[in-house]
Amino acid sequence: MLGMQALLTTVAWEVFQRTREAWPLAMLGLVQFLPVMLLCLPAGQLVDRFERRRVLLCAVLMFLGGALILTVNSARQGPLWITYITLALVGGARAFAQPARAALLPEIVPRESFANAVAWSSGSFQFTMVAGPALGGWLTYLTGRATEVYALTAVCCLIYLGCLLWITPRPRPAGREPITLRSLGAGLSFVWNNRLILAAIALDMFAVLLGGATAMIPVYADVILQTDSLAMGWLRSAPGAGAVLMSLVLTLRPPLQRAGRALLWAVVVFGLMTIGFGFSRSFPLSIACLLALGAADMISVVIRNTLVQMQTPDAMRGRVSAVNGLFITASNELGEFESGLVAHLFRRESDPMFGPQVAVVSGGVGTIVVVALVAWLCPALRRYGDITTRKTSQD
Repeated sequence: MLGMQALLTTVAWEVFQRTREAWPLAMLGLVQFLPVMLLCLPAGQLVDRFERRRVLLCAVLMFLGGALILTVNSARQGPLWITYITLALVGGARAFAQPARAALLPEIVPRESFANAVAWSSGSFQFTMVAGPALGGWLTYLTGRATEVYALTAVCCLIYLGCLLWITPRPRPAGREPITLRSLGAGLSFVWNNRLILAAIALDMFAVLLGGATAMIPVYADVILQTDSLAMGWLRSAPGAGAVLMSLVLTLRPPLQRAGRALLWAVVVFGLMTIGFGFSRSFPLSIACLLALGAADMISVVIRNTLVQMQTPDAMRGRVSAVNGLFITASNELGEFESGLVAHLFRRESDPMFGPQVAVVSGGVGTIVVVALVAWLCPALRRYGDITTRKTSQD
């Protein structure tokens, strides 16, 4: 993920430098989302039927292939359509990697330690969101091109493959349920009928979808803050840095006892910080808003992931994790598409700052509105207490 975060930051920079338009940035998110949407249900079924480590190995091989293609295409200054097709391949790999990785964790961590393990795991992931964009921005600044960053991603994928091969998987019975339309849709059905999981996932999806400030960072860095690619890397790293700091706080404290309210307030802060970033004209203030935004998002991530895994039977964790992954990808990649589209629709030749600012600020306002709606429609989420307790949530 260190390499992938560097890659995703750099590919946005490369596309913007070659096109100078917000619309191509929107397409980057869309081409990554569509494969996840199409493959999430079969991926979840595959994760529940086969050894989860092997599924993850295959996904990493797809990541490796994508990084190598981008390396060659960037070195040759090849057409951008190759970049978009390659990102679709990466999106397809994510459709399998996310549920396999998520479903693997409960097999090796005791229930009473699971929330803490999620905080450590999420914190490690968020560290890559700090180091990856910063590393990508630094390499791009030094070399003036994206090729070396993509090559670094390929090396990181090879290291990950080696680490996975060292793991001795625990024996587990393979799923014997036949692959039918009903079994493919079992994850969606489970999420739909569990009010707590549905509310938590929907809250995160719509909040991040509307508040996708990170999609506009290349535009903000260049047009509004008037900085270079190195500063852009720091801006992309700031949400991850805030998330890492918050993850350390969460690992040092006992499990949340009023998790539902904490989740709702965390997303409110996420929306407010998105609005602050949208109005900012100062690099330090922008960094501060993104740090706070990332810290709030980490609280949401830990609560949501713990809730989903604790409420889901092991036999269905792959399919439910795949549905959760679809919502996460929808929020991130479609959030990028939404932000780029709004910025494009509100663009003004006389004021190049106007469109991106409308996209970011309106997204933050929409995030806060979503929190109010979810809190009203799902009182069970407001009342949700101990994060590690399994509850029936049909009320």
